[in-house]
Amino acid sequence: MDLIYEPWPWYVSGPMIALIMFLLIMVDKRFGMSSNLRTVCSMVGAGKNVTFFNFDWKAQRWNLIVVLGAIIGGFLAANFMTPNEAVAISPETISDLKNLGFESAGTAYLPTELFSNAVFSDFKVLAILIIGGFLVGFGARYAGGCTSGHAISGLSNLQLPSLIAVIGFFIGGLLMVHVLFPLIF
Repeated sequence: MDLIYEPWPWYVSGPMIALIMFLLIMVDKRFGMSSNLRTVCSMVGAGKNVTFFNFDWKAQRWNLIVVLGAIIGGFLAANFMTPNEAVAISPETISDLKNLGFESAGTAYLPTELFSNAVFSDFKVLAILIIGGFLVGFGARYAGGCTSGHAISGLSNLQLPSLIAVIGFFIGGLLMVHVLFPLIF
């Protein structure tokens, strides 16, 4: 018997996210993944050299469980709940991606042109990944949090800086996809 795997519908997953956010607000906690890097750096002693990392990381232990859950959940979903490696995307999108040089479009979950071991021998792709990682890390720090922290936690707390950050994330994403990405590839 073949199982059909479908994403959870919005009317199930949305209220579950809202419930988690409500519970976090009730216990005065803020959700965000990028803050865990600060916690991990503080755990290993970075606070001795950099004041930014000098804080009580033990108060953030609960958020490390969120990271562990995301890792375990991703592993389970990828290895036990995914029927194949293809992503269901439209034929037009596949055609557009192939025109940009992504021959794996529609056949792999992640583009192998960017995420296979071959990237370590291609200077251009490796440079793009390093620069992109730096910009994402810098942007998350500069914005005071990552997309998940601002879009989920900040907006549920009705924080104006989070609304501004989320609008900036969307504008940046649109510019990247429609302006910079075609120039790079």
